[in-house]
Amino acid sequence: MKRVLGFAVFLALAAAIVGKPVTALADGVPADKAKASIDKGLAFLKSKQNKDHSWGEGDISPALTGLALRAFVSAGYDPDTEFLDKGFDALVDFQKSSGGIYTQSLAVYNTAIAVSALASAPNEQELKEPLKKALDYLKSLQWSDTITGLPNNEQVKPGDIRIGGWGYGGGKPGHAGRPDGSNLNIAMDALHDAGLKPDDPAYKRAVEFLNHLQNNSETNKGVDGWVPSDDGGFIYSPVNNGMSPAGEYTDASGHRLVRSYGSMIYAGLSKDDPRVKAAWSWITHNWTVDRNPGMGEEDPKHAQDGLYYYYHTMARALRAYGEPVITDAQGNKHDWRVELIDKIVSMQQPDGQWTGENKWMENHPEIVTAYTVLALEEALDDLKDHPAK
Repeated sequence: MKRVLGFAVFLALAAAIVGKPVTALADGVPADKAKASIDKGLAFLKSKQNKDHSWGEGDISPALTGLALRAFVSAGYDPDTEFLDKGFDALVDFQKSSGGIYTQSLAVYNTAIAVSALASAPNEQELKEPLKKALDYLKSLQWSDTITGLPNNEQVKPGDIRIGGWGYGGGKPGHAGRPDGSNLNIAMDALHDAGLKPDDPAYKRAVEFLNHLQNNSETNKGVDGWVPSDDGGFIYSPVNNGMSPAGEYTDASGHRLVRSYGSMIYAGLSKDDPRVKAAWSWITHNWTVDRNPGMGEEDPKHAQDGLYYYYHTMARALRAYGEPVITDAQGNKHDWRVELIDKIVSMQQPDGQWTGENKWMENHPEIVTAYTVLALEEALDDLKDHPAK
């Protein structure tokens, strides 16, 4: 039985995706366009590597270094290539005695991305111990009924809707942060990439938190002030009566509904699970590569918010799900690889970079370029397995 990953708009199979040299992938115009675009994007990233062999600066440097390393390794570069070998050393240099890989803040975000990067080079023996320490630290920040050191000596009781989630964290004991879907996504990616199985307690807790995020009344009874809309998509967080950057609205019965938007996560669910079926329905009714679905419903100027992160998570999820063609609500068929490649290539700048809106750090070209290269690499892998017709 294949395991399926479900979150927000997209689903995916919980099989490890191993980066292969893109030169060995499927022939054809879409693959050729993607390969050329990837090469330009990687050249831009290489030009932005710091003198200490990291990428970026400040609190986002560990995460950006991890994203860049993954982009190169997933494209088939040997981790022992000098600039990458030194890049992995720079990433490990961020590690603290606790195992966390961050500077001053965003402990979960940085450590989770670093775990995925370290796990992308499984044959590098010197990275195994840093990986284990980082993974243990990441798991320690997951909300549970045994978490300790919270502000004001708060005790988390069984059944608390925060259990299973991750927040941004502040790097200090007890500073788990308000749990949300974004951190859950990145943390669960890390657990999956590091080889944890769906029967691991961290996975099981995360699925319970995931239930509280989905607009699906069959598996989510909602919280006070929020009634699930049954569109099958996912919101940002169940705390504060349900939160979503896509906003909220009221139905004909006067119920407050929280709008779903594009994202994904590894959850270890079967393909016939009702949560997965509901999420797939959301995909077919909201498919687009022109904006982040769900965003911009209240104000069109926000339609591009989080666009490149959406591309990254969408490609990773659909690649693993294994269905190259999406049939929308009008019966139109869309080869997601071809449409995504065409859209991404059209947005690339002459120097190889992409850049986005000043929202969620997407105005940083290095971050956006790493997201986009990773998305193209997923599309290329899928074209190898399922050539475009």
